[in-house]
Amino acid sequence: MEIKVISGDITKVEVDAIIVNLFEGVESPGGASGVVDKALDGAITKLIADGEIKGKLNEVTMIHTLGKIQPARVVVVGLGKQAELSLDRIRGVVAEACRFLRKVGAQRVATIAHGAGVGGVEYDKAAQAIVEGSILGLYTFRRHITKEPEYREIKELLIVERDEGKLPALEQGCRRGKAIAEATSFARDMTNEPANHMTPTDMAERAKEVAQTYGLEFSVLEREEMKELGMGALLGVAQGSSQPPKFIILRYKGDSSSEASLGIIGKGITFDSGGISIKPSEGMEEMKGDMAGGATVIATMCAIGELKPKINVTALIPATENLPSGSALKPGDVLRAMGGKTIEIVSTDAEGRLILADALSYARRLGLSPLVDVATLTGACRIALGDICTGAFTNNPDLLNKIVKAGEEAGERIWQMPMYEEYKEQNKSDIADIKNVGSRYGGAITAAQFLAEFAGDTPWVHLDIAGTSRSEKEKSYLVKGATGVGVRTLTNLILALAQK
Repeated sequence: MEIKVISGDITKVEVDAIIVNLFEGVESPGGASGVVDKALDGAITKLIADGEIKGKLNEVTMIHTLGKIQPARVVVVGLGKQAELSLDRIRGVVAEACRFLRKVGAQRVATIAHGAGVGGVEYDKAAQAIVEGSILGLYTFRRHITKEPEYREIKELLIVERDEGKLPALEQGCRRGKAIAEATSFARDMTNEPANHMTPTDMAERAKEVAQTYGLEFSVLEREEMKELGMGALLGVAQGSSQPPKFIILRYKGDSSSEASLGIIGKGITFDSGGISIKPSEGMEEMKGDMAGGATVIATMCAIGELKPKINVTALIPATENLPSGSALKPGDVLRAMGGKTIEIVSTDAEGRLILADALSYARRLGLSPLVDVATLTGACRIALGDICTGAFTNNPDLLNKIVKAGEEAGERIWQMPMYEEYKEQNKSDIADIKNVGSRYGGAITAAQFLAEFAGDTPWVHLDIAGTSRSEKEKSYLVKGATGVGVRTLTNLILALAQK
């Protein structure tokens, strides 16, 4: 979909449909919606009086213009209560409106700058929210479906503004929103792929393509190099699969005056059967998405490669399958992680923390700081927070506060979980330095405490996206399947750190 910002009168744009808005409780529309209402001889006002249009959040009402104005249709979307307006609501209503218009066959669509003006939203942020909402709301994954879709895609979206002086801000927001939304869609694509089309080697190839597109440094550690580095935890997980493990490294250098680099780490388990501690078969097909954290990190490098902030960022993605076989890791085995710490394996289904242990150790060897890891780590976090919030764990409250703020701007909710010392007791082992599973209680926390052993004193935040990486239904700008959660939060964080 091509997205443009233009100056003009939205009633005179030759498109299949235009999108205007209404706050809940408003009896007579104002601004651009009022201009459209007047041109339609008060049609919107009449529908409000009749109770058909209420302005409730995500309400969508279509009016056929019958030649009274150039656009063939007008869609009025409800913004809800004006006092509760947010960028995330703008994303959501634009997504709902665009999906509605796709169903009725519209291919060229124009919209006003929702939230700008009376809504009090800055023009660049309004444009960014509109672009993110439209791209993410219209996202589909049809790579393996041979049947043609029953709808036509929207080919063009125009953001129309009368005041030419507002165009630079709108264009700036449009560019940023497009880069972030397309990166999020890239993460969704990777995560939605079946495991036979997204092996560790495939992940490495995708990362290589990203590096070539955006001028990033790219390298991969192969099995022998991992052995030399002592990555026994990652190799222990990998030994049950015939697919070779890959340790993917992407580097973005936006600040040539500094050697310092932020480190972002993504869990890349391309399929998780649980290993010898095998999972129940019901729902196991969803475990193709256990590499969502890795996809998020690779996709974030797409966004910053496009936006080019003045900061250095290194992405690390340990990638492997977790499968049962004659050579697979067994409960009771002891592994030696990078740096020498020994790990007793209680459950082979607690493999994500093992590969992240080596990734965190490698990040510290490279001198990366601060560190943020993203992982579909525990079912316990999904039980605790559902699919609404990502769980966050840290040894540095200041860094976490920055991430929470970045998430709020993105509309991605993040909730801090406790890291009290007492939780560490569950990870104590009788035969090794640490074991990979505690009791069934507080499982998301004990998993984070395990990771903390390898993050050391480096400022670090762990984001558990087990619940938020996938949506079971279409809602707002999310569609069923992978969400690409974390891409917009990490990009916002990186942009904010670069500004400082």
